[in-house]
Amino acid sequence: MIEAQYPAAVDRYVNLGQFYDIEAAKACRSEVIAHSDACHAAYARAFRRLKAAHQVECDAMEQVRLNKVKAERRARGIIARELRKKNGRVGKTTLRFLGSVTYKGHICFFDTVEELCSKVYVLTDHYHLAGGMIERFHQAALASGHDVIACPSPEDPKTLRHLLIPDLGLAFVTSDDQEPYTGQVYRRIRVDSMAEITSRSQLRFSLRMVELLREEAIQALREAKKSHDALEAVYNPYVDFDGVHALAGQEAARILSYLERE
Repeated sequence: MIEAQYPAAVDRYVNLGQFYDIEAAKACRSEVIAHSDACHAAYARAFRRLKAAHQVECDAMEQVRLNKVKAERRARGIIARELRKKNGRVGKTTLRFLGSVTYKGHICFFDTVEELCSKVYVLTDHYHLAGGMIERFHQAALASGHDVIACPSPEDPKTLRHLLIPDLGLAFVTSDDQEPYTGQVYRRIRVDSMAEITSRSQLRFSLRMVELLREEAIQALREAKKSHDALEAVYNPYVDFDGVHALAGQEAARILSYLERE
């Protein structure tokens, strides 16, 4: 439930609870509680594993440094070639997640990239070093007057993984073992080749631990999905979906009517 901040004057309540058969649902109380608790516990376990994986990964990356001279030289050449100034305006950024960790594993909707951009630079990066270069392209695109879609990492939203510049048909995407880009590549930037590693054996050990923690997180998400499906199966016979859909249609029409007045 979302609490209305300014009831009636600005916000309004939409009561979906009216479509439950309350007495029938109460008869399934023990099943509802068991499936709900199992779902919440599995989600909590998944979040703990993902948080631990991110922390171990951050520690592991202390073994890796980006050769900033090489990276800047490469970035500067691409900016000069692809991001010439368009006009006097400054572009704007729209933030969108392109993928995430799900019960199906890592998913990234690269079809969105292919739909909007025909020229795709792929940054091959297994050590999480590409974020700085993509941020460099991001700022250069804005300064050149281009609107962009910036796609943060779902596990570290402060870091960009992908950047789309639709008016140029240009994209910069990160590709690694978890989210490999398999579409048409215009140019490939091998960020891995710019990495300077102090201890490869320690790095391999840490990254293997990260992989195992993420596998456990994905398994927990599968368990959460299973419990959630079981919970829905208990509730579904006692919900008036025709009423839900009718109310949804009324609310949609009301919202769209505001747009027609503008």
